Amino acid sequence: MNENPVLSPAECRHLLETEVVGRVAFVTPAGPRIVPVNYALAGDAIDLRTVAYSELATYAPDTEVAFEIDHLDRERHQGWSVIAHGRCQRLLHDDDDLFPLPGQEPEPWAAGPRSLYLRLEWRELSGRRVGGPHWPHPPVSGAGTV
Repeated sequence: MNENPVLSPAECRHLLETEVVGRVAFVTPAGPRIVPVNYALAGDAIDLRTVAYSELATYAPDTEVAFEIDHLDRERHQGWSVIAHGRCQRLLHDDDDLFPLPGQEPEPWAAGPRSLYLRLEWRELSGRRVGGPHWPHPPVSGAGTV
């Protein structure tokens, strides 16, 4: 059986809905950086919170960034990866419409206040899997088989 390792946009979005931690890649004057972050989905965007003095807060807004989540099983040699590319923007956290639904706001695991909100509205969402079909999550209804 010849399995296509490319995930559909619906599968990518489904996998984004199953996780809460990912990594953001951005560029600083000292070179590229990748930092782990908690996130929440907001339509076709990924919302993040950080501290105002972080490298992420300083260099990511108003630039192109990449965001990745993945899951790997070393024993079974299976896994998947989803990557979103787009422009990062600062959000005004006093906007009542920012997080209209309970639980929609990203909840940081790191200690201390995280008062700066960032949003990555992806223009490209792609994903791949290795080692077998739809592992470890079931297929998304309506996504078809790949």
